[in-house]
Amino acid sequence: MNAIYQFMDLILPFEWMQYTFMKNAFLAMLLITPLFGMLGTMAVDNKMAFFSDALGHSALTGIAIGVLLGWQNQMASLLIFGLLFAALITFVKHHSKMSADTIISVFSSTSIALGLVILSRGGSFAKYSTVLVGDILSVTPGDLKALLLTLIGTVVFWMFLFNPLLLTSVNAPLAQSRGIHTKASEYAFTMLVAVAVMMSIRWVGVLLINSLLILPAAAGRNVARSAAGYMRISVLIALLSGIVGLIASYYLNTSAGAAVVLCSAAVYFMTLPLRRK
Repeated sequence: MNAIYQFMDLILPFEWMQYTFMKNAFLAMLLITPLFGMLGTMAVDNKMAFFSDALGHSALTGIAIGVLLGWQNQMASLLIFGLLFAALITFVKHHSKMSADTIISVFSSTSIALGLVILSRGGSFAKYSTVLVGDILSVTPGDLKALLLTLIGTVVFWMFLFNPLLLTSVNAPLAQSRGIHTKASEYAFTMLVAVAVMMSIRWVGVLLINSLLILPAAAGRNVARSAAGYMRISVLIALLSGIVGLIASYYLNTSAGAAVVLCSAAVYFMTLPLRRK
């Protein structure tokens, strides 16, 4: 990491970059925001904003299960529970006559309540409260390696999933007639979203994770003229919002995650008039 830090000092000779924790946070933004910008396009197209929000809320239960089992590694319990939670919601949605938003609301409410009950026993929830807003300044070099592997793995899977997901979102019966397994594609996508959310939840926060996933994609949709352009613009907006928000949070002494979300929201509202045109 020392070589990377030295290179960053060379090309970014700014005050905010002189601290190691800011370097780690900057690198984390370069890994997290493109991931969410990419996945957010399909979440918006498939009207899954509420689903990603439910995944974020379920993180509390994932942590709580890890505590009950005595696991030292919270990430393991987060990932396992997140994947199971995403698969269960998708399964029930396909095998129930209830509307998708009702099913997601039931699972979301149940999971966040269960997590709060377990973690607040004996008044001990205070030490877990940071997961609500996140703290990207606490990212370590080990965390960066995990995020890099997550980004690479997601990009590889995305190369195979993009076209099936795109056709499914436009016309599911047509996708099935072309031999695309629409349910399998949906399960794969929800798994990818679950991994991205759970890997980032500690640094972005339960309350902000959904905004980071949806806002860049929503802004990109306002100005994009093609599917490929939509994804590129969304990734670019997410990346720029992450960098600008991180720098702004340093000088304003505020939450980095909240600053990033506000930057994304500002871009969305600026691009909204262009959508009407």
